[in-house]
Amino acid sequence: MKSKVTEGNIPLELLNLTFPMVCGVFSVLAFSLADTYFVAQIGTNELAAMSFTFPVVTILGSVAMGLGTGASSIIARGIGEGDRQKVQRLTTDSLLLSLLVVSILASLGLVTIEPLFTSLGATSDLFSLIQDYMSIWYVGMVFLVVPLVGNSAIRASGNTVVPSIIMTLAAAANIILDPLLIFGWGAIPALGLQGAALATVISRAITLVASLAFLHFRERLVVFSFPTIQVMVVSWRKLLSVGFPAVATNLISPLAVGFITSLLAKYGAEAVAGFGLASRLEALALIPPLAFSASIAIFVGQNWGAQKYSRVKRALQLGFWFCLSWGGMVAVLLAATAPEIITWFDGDPEVVTSATVYLTLVPFSYGALGIILTTSSALNALGKPLQVLGMSLSRLLFLYIPLAYVGSWLFGISGIFLAASLSNGLVGLGAWLWHSRWINLDFKVISGQLPSLQKAHRQD
Repeated sequence: MKSKVTEGNIPLELLNLTFPMVCGVFSVLAFSLADTYFVAQIGTNELAAMSFTFPVVTILGSVAMGLGTGASSIIARGIGEGDRQKVQRLTTDSLLLSLLVVSILASLGLVTIEPLFTSLGATSDLFSLIQDYMSIWYVGMVFLVVPLVGNSAIRASGNTVVPSIIMTLAAAANIILDPLLIFGWGAIPALGLQGAALATVISRAITLVASLAFLHFRERLVVFSFPTIQVMVVSWRKLLSVGFPAVATNLISPLAVGFITSLLAKYGAEAVAGFGLASRLEALALIPPLAFSASIAIFVGQNWGAQKYSRVKRALQLGFWFCLSWGGMVAVLLAATAPEIITWFDGDPEVVTSATVYLTLVPFSYGALGIILTTSSALNALGKPLQVLGMSLSRLLFLYIPLAYVGSWLFGISGIFLAASLSNGLVGLGAWLWHSRWINLDFKVISGQLPSLQKAHRQD
């Protein structure tokens, strides 16, 4: 099986991988924004009910992304090795595992709706709305997890265009279906919050059909012969060796955000609103680094599997300089225009002040954050997820939360946001130093699997 990114010009290959991913990441953000906008038009209770579901949806989404990360890592390396039968088995078994996991989680979710959301603080007037939404969302959860793993398998093959098209189609379908099903039209009844959940399920179903069809009919990576239990367990163990720590890594961020939100709540609802608004703008500003980090995993995985180690090192060098350049440009731009941009969304002076402070201090660490994202993706691609988990724990739990607490006490809101910038900068520096050390050491020492230094420096 021929790898798609183990030959040719490295910057051009990275660009070809990254550009479609930019469109894909933007589509994911558009999907979420459309849901929030249309539900907000129904009423405050409906928006509050959907907001209560965000922690649960985020956690389950983290499971899906972790499985996708594991699948992408092992499949990309298998493709780099050129073993088609192995890649077919890994792809099929990854999809089977995701189906098993989603069946278990959906079943547990359906029977725990009442105690779970009651413990989260949902009041009786919101509970019926939450139940309407989550009963549909849980049933359609298979349409979230399985295609996410399927798209990860497609990307691992070096094709980022098709997954981006699939995500864009899903976002477009959701934007069209949301108003139709929420407010009704013609013979279609107004379903309210149930309509939002149904629109999400139908849109995700499109991604399921599209990704599985492409994997089977175009890439021939899905096989219908059932493996022996031993073979399947081996595949699942490989996937979970990366996927399970990736799930843990993904769960750390919402926990940290929850703590920061509780700190900001002491300064009033306007401070929280400003933080939320700035965070959404931040997500838009970080689309290119996020897209690049997704692409570098594919490039590193295939080239590592093909034993083209100098290409891996060069790609990481280029990625770091791109992240620093992009981060510096965005930081200067936001520092100069933050108040005007915030005013477009919310004219409340206190909200504008809170968001402006965030967008003045934190963006100067975006370059370092990009390095962290790039390094994390590369390590996952190399099958080293525990190091990624360590970076995430260091940045969010060991640095950000303690620094934010002290910063809040000393400098108020500015101290909280300065803590975010410092934690990004310190861990980003650590990631850069790790890379520099890795560049100069024998790959045999670093990987524990290569026979000689000469092999580590094969020609591109």
